[in-house]
This record gives sequence, structure tokens and C-alpha cells, in this order.
Amino acid sequence: MSVDHTSESERVTAAWRKVTGWLAKHAPVSHASLLAPATEEEIAAADSRLRHAVGFGLPTELAALWRLCGGVEHQYIEANEEAGEVGSGAFLPGGVLLGPEDALRPRLPEIGRGDMWGSAVVPWLTGDEEGPESGLYVGEDGVGSWSLPDNLACDKPGYPSIAAYLEAVHRTLTEGPSDAMGPDVPGLVWGCLIWDDPEAPLLDDALEHWHPVH
Repeated sequence: MSVDHTSESERVTAAWRKVTGWLAKHAPVSHASLLAPATEEEIAAADSRLRHAVGFGLPTELAALWRLCGGVEHQYIEANEEAGEVGSGAFLPGGVLLGPEDALRPRLPEIGRGDMWGSAVVPWLTGDEEGPESGLYVGEDGVGSWSLPDNLACDKPGYPSIAAYLEAVHRTLTEGPSDAMGPDVPGLVWGCLIWDDPEAPLLDDALEHWHPVH
């Protein structure tokens, strides 16, 4: 059965616009973190590098998302200056959206070593920007978690697509329940949407300013 890539792209576009529309209204500093769309040249270059290195191209949904936003840039927040623990671009429960260059960095095989991933997936979100060594991937079977500290591990997909993931994010924000996507729940701090676990928060100095959406 053939895959309708047009429908995939349209669904990603609709879901992304719902999430970013919510940001514009409720979390303007996070919304300001959105970068311009990636260029067609950047997307084509990423696709070509993948095909050359590992034999498959970009997932259609990921290319569609990059045509809407090429990544994020954290905004300066004066109240956050000392603690530095609130990243305005980390408005998704899976972390920050990786642009084409950053997404390929952990995915491409190292020189002199074969492909460790062993499956046709591409990282697209990470909560570990300095690495990145963990986050969410996307492939034909959907969206799941990956980690790369020692030997790469990819969990089974938790969502059938990027669109389904983004739809779940918007549904959690607007309808709840707050823990629909796991222990981390959406909250607002200094104009940013930040997901944290109220029972075991990662936020420290900013926690007293963070208020759950629900």
C-alpha cells in the first residue's frame, strides 16, 4: 500500500500550527524561540548525506516539519540569568527541535566505524543539547526514544508519527490530563512552556515561578 506523503505533510503542518499557536498566546518567549524554516537546500543536503552514509533518506514528516521551523534559539531571560535552567526553546516534552545539521550529527556513522543505529531512524528532539546523547527519533514505524551514551538503544515507538506526537502535545495542553504524555507535565515560567515532574522536579531556582498549565 502506497503512503500518501501529501497527507503526512499536511497533518504535520496542522498539528505544528496548533502547538505554536498555543505558544503564541500562552508562552510568547517560547514562541519567539522558533527559527525560520530550513531552506530547501539544507533539507536536500541532509537527505543526500543520509542516503550516501546509511542508504535511506529523510522521513517525509521530518522534512515537512523543517519546512515550518528549522530549529530553535533560546531567548535571553533576565530572571533566568543566574540559574540558566530555563531553555525557552524546550517547549516540547521531548526537548528541543533539532535542525538538519544538528539532527544528523549523532546519526551519521563515525569515521572508521559502521552505522551503530541499525535502523532507518533519525533523531529530531533532544533534552541533551550539549551531546546530544538522547532524545526522540522518527522513522517509518513512528516516534520513539533513543540514547547514545555507550551502545545505542532505541525503544519501540510510542507514537505512530510526528503528527500524532504533536497532536498529543496540543491535546495535553488544551484538554489534559496534564500527565497524558508521562510524569512531566506542562507548566509556564517567565513566558516559557517547560515540562517538569512535580514529584521529582528538575527545575531548581525557577521552580517557585513555574506553574502547571492545569
